[in-house]
Amino acid sequence: MAQLYQTSSKVIEAHVNNTSIRALSGSMIAYEGTISFKSAGSGIVAGLKQRATGEALSLMECQGVGRVLLAVNAQHVTIIDVNNEQLKVESRQLLALAGNLQTNVTFAGLRGASSGQGLFTTVVSGQGQVALLSAGGPLIHLEVSPQYPLVVDPDAFVCAKGNLQQSFVTDVSWRTAVGQGSGEAFSLRWEGSGLVSIQPAER
Repeated sequence: MAQLYQTSSKVIEAHVNNTSIRALSGSMIAYEGTISFKSAGSGIVAGLKQRATGEALSLMECQGVGRVLLAVNAQHVTIIDVNNEQLKVESRQLLALAGNLQTNVTFAGLRGASSGQGLFTTVVSGQGQVALLSAGGPLIHLEVSPQYPLVVDPDAFVCAKGNLQQSFVTDVSWRTAVGQGSGEAFSLRWEGSGLVSIQPAER
């Protein structure tokens, strides 16, 4: 099975041995060995996101024997292991997938009528590794417990795992108080037991 390794805070490398990984198109910065690259179609978001927002997440398949170095715009990268569980990921934060992983995308709603940006959650399940991008710094991991639900800005949300239920908070008056009243429609509320990871910069 292909493996992902952390080269630095902003670069990962994938080791393949007659195996393959899926990675964000254009994210390869170097490779060694005999590696072939081909389009993985329109990616895990398929045409749904493209129709809704005019954007598409394009993935490439990297296959062969050797290693591939991946990075995107000097963003921080975190590798997360998935062990027969589900990881909910904001689709645009995905950098690479390795192992026996299945993906399914769901449309969670619009961030704001003024921006028209969609919030797409990709559910990754199975066994393997997922490499996630974060802007502004490394991922911030926040624990959620039944006693302490968590509310996060949808533009900061990256991923969530555990026994969690997601809902939307439409009372976002706090945005006006901090000068961010730009038409965002909701915040994300997480309840249950698990871990939610956010980035320190908004998309």
